[in-house]
Amino acid sequence: MVKLVIKKGDQNQFLYETTVSTPVDEIIKEVTTIYNGRLKISRICDEMEELAKHGTLLPPNIMGLTDEQVEELKLVDEWGEKCVPSGGWTFNKDPIGRRNGKQPNENMQDVIKRTTEEAKKMVSKKQVQNNVCVTLRMVQDALDILRGAVTIVYPMNLPPHDVIRQEFENTEDLSGLQASLEVIEITQAQLWFSGREMLRGKKLSDYIGNNEKTKLIVKLQKQGQGAPAREPVVSEEERKQMMLHAHRRQEELKKLEQDDDDQYLNAAWADSGSLKKSFHGLSNISWRPK
Repeated sequence: MVKLVIKKGDQNQFLYETTVSTPVDEIIKEVTTIYNGRLKISRICDEMEELAKHGTLLPPNIMGLTDEQVEELKLVDEWGEKCVPSGGWTFNKDPIGRRNGKQPNENMQDVIKRTTEEAKKMVSKKQVQNNVCVTLRMVQDALDILRGAVTIVYPMNLPPHDVIRQEFENTEDLSGLQASLEVIEITQAQLWFSGREMLRGKKLSDYIGNNEKTKLIVKLQKQGQGAPAREPVVSEEERKQMMLHAHRRQEELKKLEQDDDDQYLNAAWADSGSLKKSFHGLSNISWRPK
């Protein structure tokens, strides 16, 4: 199997496994779906961490208003009364006014924390270092355990306007957000290898030959952004080792410069009487003061 190290910019994203006979169209589709799935998992985990602190999202007509404004306008968070966490809650005001402040109890907070950590670990960038390939199944499994954790903590489900629920139902609106710039549509996705775009309609073998035991770096980006920067001749780790070696060599040269030119005369091999001393058994004699 061929292993592709998928990069976005200069950052490793994940490891993808395929075959040389796979069409480029299919690789682009799966790689882009996994990439966008990892972004979705990250967004959900971030929101779930806030959910564990401050409860469900306020309705759009209340979000951002002060308590005085809500009272003056006689607005009510009806969904906040229906969607309460299992085991009760304590009030923990959201400082930015996005959530209703009904924090789940510690046990439910722990469920959310452990689940988000597990989900992020499943699709982490560190999986590249661990030589673990990320698949569509792994992305779906991570989403499933996140959905399961929310169901445990909120048996009545989240309000329909809560972004976590919208993410699970694929109805999220990312317009105007930084997240919208990160998502790549499958039709707009491109893969680049060794400075060349991998064109749709071709197979992977058209670019790397028929060797199935290959590992290569492939860059993912949006159409119209031009060719991505090529990989450096040496890796970051190799560069650090080269700099360390150069520093050590420089220190050695400094030390040699500080030494006297005739310092070698103090060495045993430079003693003209060493042969005579050895015959008389006078070598290796140390003098001890009285």
